[in-house]
Amino acid sequence: MRLLKIGDKKFDLDEKTLVMGILNVTPDSFSDGGLYYSIDKAVEHAKEMQKNGADIIDIGGESSRPGSKPVSIEEELHRVIPVIEQLIGEISIPLSIDTYKSRVAEEAIKLGVGMVNDITALRGDRNMVSIVREYDTTLCIMHMKGTPTTMQRNPYYKDVMGEITSFLEERSRYGIEQGIPRDNIIVDPGIGFGKRTGDGIEDNCTIIRELSRLKKLGFPILVGASRKTFIGNICGDGKPLTVDDRLEGSLAAACIAAMNGADIIRVHDVRETKRALKLVDCIKAYE
Repeated sequence: MRLLKIGDKKFDLDEKTLVMGILNVTPDSFSDGGLYYSIDKAVEHAKEMQKNGADIIDIGGESSRPGSKPVSIEEELHRVIPVIEQLIGEISIPLSIDTYKSRVAEEAIKLGVGMVNDITALRGDRNMVSIVREYDTTLCIMHMKGTPTTMQRNPYYKDVMGEITSFLEERSRYGIEQGIPRDNIIVDPGIGFGKRTGDGIEDNCTIIRELSRLKKLGFPILVGASRKTFIGNICGDGKPLTVDDRLEGSLAAACIAAMNGADIIRVHDVRETKRALKLVDCIKAYE
């Protein structure tokens, strides 16, 4: 039995693939920017995702789409804290805070958030490691080339999965050496974050296909492919699909990732993904 603890909740990762619902409290996220920017709409959407089967909700107050600009700590706090305050006690599933800023993480954790999703893998804020350690919080570390502003400017790999695995091995080792319990760490290969797509090179497909190489590190794996650019590029009929037309490709990516070792799938479309993964988990149970 592989157990993952997030806040007061324990999940048996051998029982099912977890679904993490995305709650972007931003005006400019690539898929749903502005849709849940108000507190009431964000809270309503979180409750809807729980009803549709989400196991975790990941709340973010800063867009990390390609080319996005960082926001101030004060602005990020202004966006996410009121939403967290309303959700704590209103929903029964754990909350995650999608931030690389230690102050934002600490304020969220104090309110009851049980997980930090750090796209910089502890490189963005040197104080993040001490906050995660002090509060004994679950941490997801992700691979990314550069920053959201620069990550899609001519990324290059000789062996994309080898480089990702080496990076996450080094960053997880750093976290453990700094006092974060090994059982508190989740790894994310960073689909769409500094990965090549189009012109016959599809790094994201390689990552999903070779996910077992990352599984050898021994950490739970989170994969977030939902609605991303590579899906639009591949699934379009000679013309890239718009963000709102990428559901089928997102489900395919989620299912194959789960078959290849992903433990958590981070998605916009919770109900549809939950249904698809129920079948995947049933198939896996008979391996």
